[in-house]
Amino acid sequence: MTIASASRLLLISTSTVFGTGYLDHAEPEILDHLSGVKRVLFLPYALADHNAYAAKVRERLERMHFALDSIHDESDPRSAVVAAEAIFIGGGNTFRLLKSLYDHSLIEPIRARVAAGMPYMGASAGSNVAGPTIRTTNDMPIAQPPTFDALNLFPYQINPHYVDADPSSKHMGETREERLLQYLEDNEVPVIGLREGAILRVREGKAHLRGQADARIFRRGVEQTEVKLGSLIEL
Repeated sequence: MTIASASRLLLISTSTVFGTGYLDHAEPEILDHLSGVKRVLFLPYALADHNAYAAKVRERLERMHFALDSIHDESDPRSAVVAAEAIFIGGGNTFRLLKSLYDHSLIEPIRARVAAGMPYMGASAGSNVAGPTIRTTNDMPIAQPPTFDALNLFPYQINPHYVDADPSSKHMGETREERLLQYLEDNEVPVIGLREGAILRVREGKAHLRGQADARIFRRGVEQTEVKLGSLIEL
C-alpha cells in the first residue's frame, strides 16, 4: 500500500480535546501543514447547518491567519475544489458527508488535487472519508450515500475517536476493539484507531503519528499493535 508522493495530509482524530477549545490542540500541526497557504476551502457537509458551521471554522482559522471560503457558498463546487489552495473537511456525520461529496461530484476532483500536492486536512468524519471506505465510522447511517467507497487518500481504514475498553464499566455492548475486529472478519484493509488527540501527518509518501496520543493498528489475523506518538507508520 502506497500514498502518492506529493500527498500532504493532516488527519485529526477529533476537533476538540477535553479541556481545550476548537482545534486548539491541533494548532501547531495545522500551522505547519498549511504553511504558505492563504485561503482554505472548507466543506461543511457533515453537519446540517452549513452557515453556522462555516462561521465557527472561519473564526478559528482566522485566528491562525488563514482566510476561509465555504464550498456551500460556491455556485460551482467542483471548480472551487480545482482552484483551492487547501481543503479542510470537518467532523459530523460521516454518512451525510460522503453522500454530499457524491451529490456534488467531488470525489474525483479532491483525489486529483491531493495527488497533485494540495494540502488536505480532515477532522473526525473528515479524516474518516480520507480512507478507502467509511466502513469503520462510529456514526449512524442517517443518510444513504451511493457507496461506502470514500476518497482513498490514505491506505488504511480510519477509526477516529478510538476508545479503549474501560475495565470498570458495566456496559455489556461491544467495545470499539470488538467492533473493529468484526470489521476484519469480512475485510482485508487494516484499520488505524486514532485516540483523542492523535493526528496523522502524511508527507512524501510517509505517515507519522503526531499530536497528543498514541494509536492502535488492527490487521486481519495479526495481533493489534500500538503506535507510539512520534512513530513512523509502516504503509
